Amino acid sequence: MQSPLTAHATAEQSVVRVSSVLRAVPPLAPDEAGSASAEHENTEYFGAQPASTSSLPNPVPLMENLARCVLEVLAGARDLDQLSRWVADDVYRHLLKRVVLSTRARQARGAPIGRPSFRIGNTITCEPADGVVEGVVIVHGKARTRAVAIRLEGLDKRWRASAINVL
Repeated sequence: MQSPLTAHATAEQSVVRVSSVLRAVPPLAPDEAGSASAEHENTEYFGAQPASTSSLPNPVPLMENLARCVLEVLAGARDLDQLSRWVADDVYRHLLKRVVLSTRARQARGAPIGRPSFRIGNTITCEPADGVVEGVVIVHGKARTRAVAIRLEGLDKRWRASAINVL
């Protein structure tokens, strides 16, 4: 049987020392440089493609449904994941922060989760550029009237919300 001191000395002797050597990467050959730019072009081709407004459906029903769904998500009556297909990643993260804050506020008050009752009022839209629609949906509730500002961008032949703000 080995003593603790002997076992420690044996473990230190079994450590293998590895030395690392840094080497410079050779520059790309002309053939490889061409393939690198081809890969960049393929990335641009296979990424999200903008679409013109004429090739997209009417944005008003989507804006009204998004406004309704966002208010239900903030009230806790709907899951945020149901909106993930229709919103950009930045919008999803922003809404997730708002959901956490509204959940904490609801728990602090001891208020139960309930489906909000409201009706959709006027929807006002404008088109600042081809493939981009900005609009405001007026939502009338029991206690107050709110405005939901939405920016839709046409990507991959469908609308996607790139900004949503509940005022």
